[in-house]
Amino acid sequence: MRRSPDEPFTSELVRNKRVIVCCGAGGVGKTTTAAAIGLAAAMTGRRVLVLTIDPARRLAEAMSIPAGGAKPARVPAALLSGGGELSAWMLDPRVVFEGMVRRMSDSPERADRALSNKLYLALRDLIGGMQEYTAAEALHMFHVSGDYDLVVLDTPPSRNALEFLEAPRKLALFLDEKIIGVFLPHGGGGAGGLFWSRARGLVTSVFDRIFGEGFMGDLGAFLGGFSGMFSAMREHAESVRALLTGESASFLVVTSPDPAARTEARFLEDKLREMHLPFAGYVLNRSWAYTRGLTPPDTAGAPQTPDTASALRKLEALAAHESALAARDRDILQALKNGGQSEATATPHLGAAIEDFAGLTMLAEGLLDAHPDRD
Repeated sequence: MRRSPDEPFTSELVRNKRVIVCCGAGGVGKTTTAAAIGLAAAMTGRRVLVLTIDPARRLAEAMSIPAGGAKPARVPAALLSGGGELSAWMLDPRVVFEGMVRRMSDSPERADRALSNKLYLALRDLIGGMQEYTAAEALHMFHVSGDYDLVVLDTPPSRNALEFLEAPRKLALFLDEKIIGVFLPHGGGGAGGLFWSRARGLVTSVFDRIFGEGFMGDLGAFLGGFSGMFSAMREHAESVRALLTGESASFLVVTSPDPAARTEARFLEDKLREMHLPFAGYVLNRSWAYTRGLTPPDTAGAPQTPDTASALRKLEALAAHESALAARDRDILQALKNGGQSEATATPHLGAAIEDFAGLTMLAEGLLDAHPDRD
């Protein structure tokens, strides 16, 4: 479905895309914008999942996202309009990674051995911090499940988001048997077997001196438990990359009027284009660009008392300040559009941080609706 000329470009995205990735600097309201995009899509009747990193506590409560939940939570239907469904999940890297291992293992027993390996258990907390890779994995997992028409991903702040974009490729490079093979046991005799035996002996002695006796044995068992999955994991990493570069995906860069945030946004746009990823446009968050008809206070007929005159002067000063902010943000919005080379829309400035469903609904409506009073 194509949008009408006076609708924001986000209206078409939430109706037609299968994957929307929200990127941006920290502190611009990216998580809230991702939630509003998901809600906007649900308001059009779609089944939507929002994958988020670290939502504000009240926003998580408003969307019924439990801390440490093992699966997505459904937003109560009573809060929604339009007949769609909205679910949300706070990414748990351990759950995602272990789920991937179980899906790619050739048997439940092998998966159990891999996941109960002593070295894996020692590294589990580190794996728990692999937000970049597991974000890509979760996005792909829920996309191919068929349970959702749209998956919206809230990425880590800007520079880390680039690591998320590169994570599938880096994993594919790492999972190369020519590299992993050095650490795996090799059988057979002859020159080849002798070479591997000597090479392994050298590597074992070095690592055991550094990490303690028996480390290489633990490492070999660890890699041996996962080795049968490496080929599938490499292919899977490539399919993640294909999803992110395909026509069904779009990347949105969320920014704010703050100059530093806009610098980061431009940097991210350049990197997305350089990596041939489908950059869709900008969302200027917390903006006065769409003012819905700000006008100076009407002083006609006001009582001419000193108190009234003082109050009117203060109101006029406030109105002038807000009009100046609106003019500034309209200029910023036009600059983001870059002479028509990029798409850009703005969300309204609603005061404090959005932490309830009513505020989220207002943002969602702004991402869907036309702005007839824009200048």
